[in-house]
Amino acid sequence: MVATLFFVACSADAKNQAPVAPVAPVAPLKFDSSRAWIDLQRQVAFGPRPAGSPALAQTRQYIESQLKAIDVPYREQTFDAMTPAGIIRMTNIIGTIPGRRPDRIGIATHYDTKRFAEFKFLGASDAASSTAATLELARVLTNRRNEYTIELLFLDGEEAVNREWRDPDNTYGSKYYVKAAQQAGTLGRLKTLILLDMIGDRDLDIRPDTNSARWLNTIVWGSAARLGYSSTFIPQDFTVEDDHLPFVEAGVPSIDIIDLDYPQWHTAQDDLDHVSARSLQIVGDVVLDALPQIEQQIAGNTPPAR
Repeated sequence: MVATLFFVACSADAKNQAPVAPVAPVAPLKFDSSRAWIDLQRQVAFGPRPAGSPALAQTRQYIESQLKAIDVPYREQTFDAMTPAGIIRMTNIIGTIPGRRPDRIGIATHYDTKRFAEFKFLGASDAASSTAATLELARVLTNRRNEYTIELLFLDGEEAVNREWRDPDNTYGSKYYVKAAQQAGTLGRLKTLILLDMIGDRDLDIRPDTNSARWLNTIVWGSAARLGYSSTFIPQDFTVEDDHLPFVEAGVPSIDIIDLDYPQWHTAQDDLDHVSARSLQIVGDVVLDALPQIEQQIAGNTPPAR
């Protein structure tokens, strides 16, 4: 992804279960950063994970194993991407958590890391953190009464193959997903997209992106303030190019929750020493708090399901 500060340039059925007597009150759903931290560590242990690599295939198998463990049906969306390094086979993973309505809210992350020949890039924040948080959100949301179906998008090929971020050498997975959904006539069911990226920084600073829908920024920053995270969710706009852009350009209201104020970005130091479970907890808490308001906002603009 690439950013510019305004101030500084820069599918299976659920298993049948016996009826359970209702218990009141229902405890609030909780994001467990200790579980997410394990997911992050497992990814980093695979080493560098650029698109097309054996390590990324291991990562994909791990993601799918975690979805299987919570009975979330998923499918692989495999495609051949033409890149500056030639054709690279890439694979998106698409999981589905049922909701009352068939229309969908997407929660997305990329799971590939940038390729560097000159050093070992582990991508602890840049890919592993958001992938870990998305897996933990999946665990939580399988136990929630979701108004909308939740679509989990683990996107391949976000990173540019060349060193510099230049179109069209970036966001391969999100571009392919959007194009395929447009061709299938299903993109209209995706009512909004919540993109997570680079959320592991120990000193987490998240700013509202001007390419994101203003109403989504308002809801998310309101949730952060309500939860006491105003020092982390900073109201200083910036502009970022990331996996949400193909969705934005296709008319899907989207938000990118990202911390690019990270000195270790695209360096050998993006490792476990520079990320924290606490940062994952903050973002997970905010997303879960914001989700009911996002559902209400969408429902106000969408006819109820018959």
